[in-house]
Amino acid sequence: MTFPVFKSAGYVLVHTPDMIVQNGSTCVVERATNPDSDFLKEVGSHIRSYEDVVNYMPNQVYIGNNRPEELNDMPLPWCETKVEGKREGKMGEIMPQDEFIALMQICDVFDLVELSEEFVSEVKPKIEANYPELAPFMDKLKACDISNAEELIASHAAEVLMHEGKMVGYVRAAHDVDVNLNAHTMFENLVVKASGVLAALHMLRHSSVDRKEIGYVIECSEEACGDINQRGGGNFAKSIAEMAGIENATGSDTRGFCAGPTHALIHAAALVKAGIYKHVMVVAGGATAKLGMNAKDHVKKGLPVLEDVVGGFAVLVSENDGVSPVIRTDLVGNHTVATGSAPQAVMGALIAEGIDKGNLKITDIDVFSVEMQNPDITKPAGAGNVPEANYKMIGALAVKRGDLEKKELKNFIAEHGLPGWAPTQGHIPSGVPYIGFMIDDLTTGDKNRAMIVGKGSLFLGRMTNLFDGVSVVVERNNGVEEETAGVSKDEIKKIIAETMKKMALDMVQE
Repeated sequence: MTFPVFKSAGYVLVHTPDMIVQNGSTCVVERATNPDSDFLKEVGSHIRSYEDVVNYMPNQVYIGNNRPEELNDMPLPWCETKVEGKREGKMGEIMPQDEFIALMQICDVFDLVELSEEFVSEVKPKIEANYPELAPFMDKLKACDISNAEELIASHAAEVLMHEGKMVGYVRAAHDVDVNLNAHTMFENLVVKASGVLAALHMLRHSSVDRKEIGYVIECSEEACGDINQRGGGNFAKSIAEMAGIENATGSDTRGFCAGPTHALIHAAALVKAGIYKHVMVVAGGATAKLGMNAKDHVKKGLPVLEDVVGGFAVLVSENDGVSPVIRTDLVGNHTVATGSAPQAVMGALIAEGIDKGNLKITDIDVFSVEMQNPDITKPAGAGNVPEANYKMIGALAVKRGDLEKKELKNFIAEHGLPGWAPTQGHIPSGVPYIGFMIDDLTTGDKNRAMIVGKGSLFLGRMTNLFDGVSVVVERNNGVEEETAGVSKDEIKKIIAETMKKMALDMVQE
């Protein structure tokens, strides 16, 4: 059986300036523990405008209008250099907050989102113009009486929806006592769903595959929906498929912290290779909790709050079409229980295991897509340049294995790495931001082999101290279908035809 392929990808960012202060975990905790802090007084003046977010080069890279390598020519911090950006990108878009709030209500099937008449009248024409795919659901976008908003918000029965510093609505709790259905959680989950729907719509816009042909959807964000009896039961996947018009699909959610997307991609590839589904979509919405996560450090250093966007992506894994990049399901690297958490051991398991199965060298991989965190965000927060640190460890491993001369180590990052450009939304930077570019690089470009690496921190759940990660090798499609057990598909067809002919003759003779 032939290996599955990466068919198409979509990437979206949503500028959510008011949600940074209202819903980001850093501001929420600060408000609860130190409501009169200087940080809370200053943070508002450090939040960027939508125009600044669009004209920020890493964001333009994320939606496909610029190549990651172009960032190498810009001095850090990148936020000090504005480019002429566009809302629409080759792989997605940067959505403004007002339209996203409207999308949240459209995605709400239990009437939990209530918006003011003034706000709906202003935003509805924008949604109708920009998202004709949502026409079947436009009746969900409606004005409500929000005169009781302040009372509901004060009693924690609702979470406020702000736009340009003004209350435009709220998200109600879905249950009186169930903490899993409280207003805060419902707000987070609707953001995940809406941003996932947006990513799915853009992936479909850039795909030659009809949405009705997609048979399975895997959602792999870091959030989980459920109720008091099944806290993380799901299912974001089918709820996103419903809104995106993927009506012939079933689906489920996969969780693995930051490594979740790569786990999901491997699961999708396995389902396609097994012949269970022809097309599987992997999708993830973004997390409001991560908005302004490092804002204290950014404000302290006089920088804008750079974690001001919710991220999302969608990738389509399909049967081999003879053209698209091949997912080598036989070349997978795993961080096992026995691997441990030492950085060298983690990197050895994720990088070496997969390529050793194919008798490859580390230098045979043209591009490694690791944790593509934006250093503009992480360096001021004291986390350094995350992609660069990963590439240094991979290069050192290559030298240790004899795959690379020590004198060539200084060129390894430039030749096999990429600068980070993804927002720190946890799962969003982990390997997957490069897939859209990789589809081009391994088809019309000059690359032949890449590796997607997902890494995660399982200890965040307080169930284990283990680290986590998986990787998979992706190759240029040679247009030749592999043979199974030494018998090609044409030979199988011939055998079947001859067998049927013989059976027919036997019946005639009888």
